[in-house]
Amino acid sequence: MKIIASLDNVSYYYPNSKEPVLRDISLQVYEGEFLGIIGATGAGKTTLCLTLNGIVPQFYGGRFFGYVNVAGFDTLKHPVSHLAGYVGAVFEDPETQLISTSVENEIAFALENLCVDREEIIARIPPVLEAVRLEGTENKHPQELSGGQKQRLAIAAALALQPRLLILDEPTSQLDPIGTMEVFSTVKELNKELGVTIVMVSHAAEEMAEYSDRLILLSEGEVIATGKPHEIYSEIDLLERHDLRSPQVAKTFYNLKQKGLSISKIPVTLEEGINSLQQLENVARISPKFEFKTIPYREDKSPLLSTHNLNHTYEDGTEALKGISLNIYEGEYSLIIGQNGAGKSTLVKHFLNLLQPTQGTVKIRNKDTKILTVSDLAKSIGYVAQNPDNQIFSMTVEEEVAFALNNVGYDKKTIEEKVNQTLEEMELLQHKKDHPLSLPKGDRARIIIAAILAMEPDIIIFDEPTTGQDYKGSRAILEVSRQLHQMGKTIIVITHHLYLMPDYAERVIIMGKGTVLLDAPIREAYHQTDLLESTYLTPPQSVLLSQTLSQLTNDTYPLLTPSELAKCFYHDEI
Repeated sequence: MKIIASLDNVSYYYPNSKEPVLRDISLQVYEGEFLGIIGATGAGKTTLCLTLNGIVPQFYGGRFFGYVNVAGFDTLKHPVSHLAGYVGAVFEDPETQLISTSVENEIAFALENLCVDREEIIARIPPVLEAVRLEGTENKHPQELSGGQKQRLAIAAALALQPRLLILDEPTSQLDPIGTMEVFSTVKELNKELGVTIVMVSHAAEEMAEYSDRLILLSEGEVIATGKPHEIYSEIDLLERHDLRSPQVAKTFYNLKQKGLSISKIPVTLEEGINSLQQLENVARISPKFEFKTIPYREDKSPLLSTHNLNHTYEDGTEALKGISLNIYEGEYSLIIGQNGAGKSTLVKHFLNLLQPTQGTVKIRNKDTKILTVSDLAKSIGYVAQNPDNQIFSMTVEEEVAFALNNVGYDKKTIEEKVNQTLEEMELLQHKKDHPLSLPKGDRARIIIAAILAMEPDIIIFDEPTTGQDYKGSRAILEVSRQLHQMGKTIIVITHHLYLMPDYAERVIIMGKGTVLLDAPIREAYHQTDLLESTYLTPPQSVLLSQTLSQLTNDTYPLLTPSELAKCFYHDEI
């Protein structure tokens, strides 16, 4: 196979860094392949990608050792502007890449900077829009597009440069499941139909197993393993040692193998998993009954937080909420889900009094929020935003955590004690003198959680807390939410990562187009797969495998996790 990019003994130190972020990396990228790069936060994935377009070290400086060749060019000897004609790049947040007033202007922008002729620019726009399925949006403002469409526009802008290699660094971490599916399917089409070589960094294990040709596992700047998806994702112990998760299908059959069942090959895609499940009848028996945890609703007391006939219409006429009536009870752990634009964030902003109802009421402990100030609400409700940077404004971590405590009048000694305690709980005590924005995104989210914990509110809302986090970081934040719940706090989580929540949430509120479509216990809600898919949500693989099991046995198995599925099988000793 022809090599389009190669790294030979590459090591790299950022300026003023004593430790290398890349350590003696040698690898080849083959023309026409879809190469996935996986690894925990801090593994060096983004830095590795930036060596392929010369940004490392040309833009960042630092100390660089080794050799990188892309499309026949030494990245140390050719400027980034030259390499841009061969290597396109799309990053995690499309909002940071979209700067123009229309879709076609966005695509034209980079071409204009490279002095491409006007006629050539005009000629390139229609085919790239067709390639990413955005035909007919030429005159739309990028902000009118959905999250998935924005990311596809960023891909189109990169494609217009006609690169031979397209780098995508966590391109779906900000997206809902339908946006994620759009991006992965678009990228795969570009790869197979147009022959564009793809290098993608992603934590989306199920999609990477489905779409990539080859995977590289990075850890602390080193290549730990490389191979086909089924070779890497079936090595569950290896992944867990490096704080990565496998697809739920692979985890399910790994658990079965650990029980002693004869599993010759661990499947890593849903299709493989369904086929393997059907074959298990030959080697195992299925338990006719399975006891699973059911958590009752807490409707035996007055609601802590409630809405009645809540409607909200924005100034542009958008009806974001339509007749929402909800009761949230003290001590609950509720999950609010729905596609981008379903109204989740608008609803939460009403809880926080950041928006006023167009019609209807919002009450906390039977007090209408209209008569409460935002600062009053802060004593009852803590809010962790999707983007922690929008909540950070102090010069040090300890000042950030102390800010609200100072505002409500705690004495200096109490403030110091609370700050130290919450920073220690969030494993941030060693960073108390650092500037918050100097820390990684995951740590910045924990700063906000620390600031909220210090206020000791009754309700804590986590708005997409796992966005941009690796598996370890996501679990760490959710474990904090569990601890708070066990302390009696009422927890509300908004997330698209449904696979993470069965170990935490009790109740699920599914929203779509500004309405509540379903309000039910998590075990019931997750098995409403048609409803989930109608709102562009993807049920976890364990749920889909569970439904296959139900069909095979003509019984009902409302299971949620790989471990629950594995418990259903035992040796056939007859």
